Amino acid sequence: MSLSRGDGFVHLADYRAPAWRVLHAGLVFELDPAATTVESVLSLEPDPARPGQPVTLDGEGLELLAIELDGRALGGDGYAYDGHQLTILDPGRACELRTRVRIHPDANTRLEGLYQSGRLLLTQCEAQGFRRITFMADRPDVMPRWRITLRAARDAFPVLLANGNPVSSRGLGDGRHEAVWENPHPTPAYLFAIAAGELGRVTKTLRTAEGREVELNVWAEPGDVERCRYALGAVDRSLRWDERRFGRGYDLDVFNVVAAQDFTMGAMENKGLNIFNARYILADEATATDADFLAIESVVAHEYLHNWSGNRVTLRDWFQLSLKEGLTVFRDTEFSSDLHSRALKRIEVVRLLRGRQFAEDAGALAHPVRPDRYKEISNFYTLTIYEKGAEIIRVLHTLVGEDTFRAGMDRYFADNDGKAATLEDFLAAHAAASGRDLAQFARWYAQAGTPELAIRADFDAASGDYTLTIDQHTPATPGQPEKQPLLIPLRFALYDADGGEITTPPEADAVVREGMAELTAARHVLRWRGLRGRPLPAFNHGFAAPVKLQVDYSVDELARLARLERDAFNRWDLLQRLATDALLGAAHAEAATQTLSDVLADLLEDTSADPAFVAECLALPDFDTLAEQVDEVDVEALVGRREELLDRLAEDQVERLQSRYEALADVAAGGLDGPEMSARALRNACLSWLTRLDPQAALAEAQFAAANTMTARLAALRCLLHFQAPGAEAALAAFQQQFRHDPLVTDKWIALVATRPHPEALADVEALMASNWWKATNPNRVRALLGSFARSNPLGFHRRDGAGYRLVATQVASLDAINPQVAARLLGAFESWRRWTAPHRGPAREALAALEGKLGSPDGRDLLERLLG
Repeated sequence: MSLSRGDGFVHLADYRAPAWRVLHAGLVFELDPAATTVESVLSLEPDPARPGQPVTLDGEGLELLAIELDGRALGGDGYAYDGHQLTILDPGRACELRTRVRIHPDANTRLEGLYQSGRLLLTQCEAQGFRRITFMADRPDVMPRWRITLRAARDAFPVLLANGNPVSSRGLGDGRHEAVWENPHPTPAYLFAIAAGELGRVTKTLRTAEGREVELNVWAEPGDVERCRYALGAVDRSLRWDERRFGRGYDLDVFNVVAAQDFTMGAMENKGLNIFNARYILADEATATDADFLAIESVVAHEYLHNWSGNRVTLRDWFQLSLKEGLTVFRDTEFSSDLHSRALKRIEVVRLLRGRQFAEDAGALAHPVRPDRYKEISNFYTLTIYEKGAEIIRVLHTLVGEDTFRAGMDRYFADNDGKAATLEDFLAAHAAASGRDLAQFARWYAQAGTPELAIRADFDAASGDYTLTIDQHTPATPGQPEKQPLLIPLRFALYDADGGEITTPPEADAVVREGMAELTAARHVLRWRGLRGRPLPAFNHGFAAPVKLQVDYSVDELARLARLERDAFNRWDLLQRLATDALLGAAHAEAATQTLSDVLADLLEDTSADPAFVAECLALPDFDTLAEQVDEVDVEALVGRREELLDRLAEDQVERLQSRYEALADVAAGGLDGPEMSARALRNACLSWLTRLDPQAALAEAQFAAANTMTARLAALRCLLHFQAPGAEAALAAFQQQFRHDPLVTDKWIALVATRPHPEALADVEALMASNWWKATNPNRVRALLGSFARSNPLGFHRRDGAGYRLVATQVASLDAINPQVAARLLGAFESWRRWTAPHRGPAREALAALEGKLGSPDGRDLLERLLG
């Protein structure tokens, strides 16, 4: 790919296969934090279809020490290096290029390429970090086989890990040693990894379904090893699940995972050597919450499952990013759903979609799941690529069914194993397996924005004819003013007056089967004849398609549906709709409030219901979700109405909340089984509601003092801090003192302080930034403090004086010089600024405009240009 049009963009339409292939890469590292040397031997082969082309390799900020072609040293007239690309004049034949470069890991605050984290040396190469290590055609369709030799001082770096299988190790004298690794699978450079340092491990050996002996290792710094055991179990569960559900076996002799305290992303699926942000590895009940454990299992699964959906079958180019990320999010979501509660996992996913991805789709940073151009690929690691991409896969799964979907996946993996694939390859495999034309389905990848379905119901009492008119519309987004209809599976049900489901199929101008209509046009009509009474419809069961529904329900209809629906997810969704009506439906807000309270009373008294599900129902739509329901966001009014509703509901349910809180005490005391986690979820939800009614927060203070799990302790601390209880300061000091040496737990209390729902939380954030707790070079700390403040504290971030905006924008400018990706993520908090009310819109624009000319990275400049454009 190249910036061939002179407009600063990389264009999908400009893709050309590489003129030179790299068949094998042999690397030798002399590891040292201050100055590492890397010797590279690349076996190169020209593309016969493109003769006469020079060899062009990527290399960023490398100190070139030596260069040879087929054993012959090259002089200045034989190559050119401009600090970004190395060019060798056309050798005209297959050749061997040897280079030696020097790099400086301890100065690498970008955390791309090879960098130092504490006493460890680690790598992060996706998307384009390998070029900061040595010269390479750093693109995903160049897939050499690899041999990696690591040499280092044994006392500083006793463990030397790389991709693939271990080949040999030996001492070198003078206290140095060497380890050789070999990756036999064709693998692009973005999946390259090494980890070196003083590491301990937990380990397990298992036999795969194919009969291969595999050693599983989870590595961490020695003091953290015992907290790796849960992650090791998650690796085991992931491997076994992929064998059962998708028929995919593991293909190396070892699978290594390393925990890193300094890591920009969540984790990375490097072939055979996954490197993780420590927050997704280290866990025990004293330091990790139940949510942490579930997130660890999910992320471990995600990275392991990439071994096939991303590694064995990789990407032709970065425009296909969702082909690995969206597909693997779908797979890891299915993993979690199969192992735990499918309804609760679906609720978790839909909360994220409605609160964050829908906002991305509707804001200045909207983009298709497969964009046709980009300036900086790092800015496209978005919720649209991951979460919406996964929902598109789910749409396909819904359309074709589990068995046919599995056949399509089998064909995709078989046809593309060891290759760099495109979305067209993926769709071709599924079209062949299903016999369907997927051309219209492919529009999901090309169009930005969230589709909206407006459904109008009409009933003729005389004839018994019931008609549903369904209009499909996707709003305009930047660069896409006009949209075409999508292929949308709409699951539905009709309930009669007795609560029974009407199974008679309708007359329709769409394909309708088994309670699902396949919408393909801007308008469809479904009609039932001769019904005895007006039915009550329900739509989008299981959230089968990522759409917004516009259906006019009365409050009574919502309440009746909430009691009729058998599917837990749909019951929750209807309660969310009731809560939204109570908050935003001015005409019938009081009726919706009372009805919501009545339904919640029933749920709190139903001891047969899953307590975790009841806890989800007690969690009203958050600020971001509500903001997506209005044309103009009045921050104070929206937050105020939500708080008033919570106060009212808590008062209504105080006795029931108290009863459930007390009844669940024994089950919630400890343990990681489903019932124990579920009990803690509801108990902590009850505590939050009860604390808002108790100025002294006595219950929260007692729970904090008696807690023997981090889940209970942190929930109590949150109540004390966020409701500004008298005991909050003492509890926070005790928490800080107890966990002062644990950076991950420190991040937890910092996030609580940053999200205290009050405009004056800004002063707390500034105080923390002036303290020793602030570490601008650590992405987790930046996210805990600034990310939490900007994304999860509407009253603090959206102060009317603009101070919250200025603080975040100022820190974006500072962080841009340290870690551009982290800085760019913070800018995303402004994505919807044009929809904020005037008192907020002006200061937000001023804060953004003040950044012009201050951002040195392409990451930041790209986002700022789109936000202000």
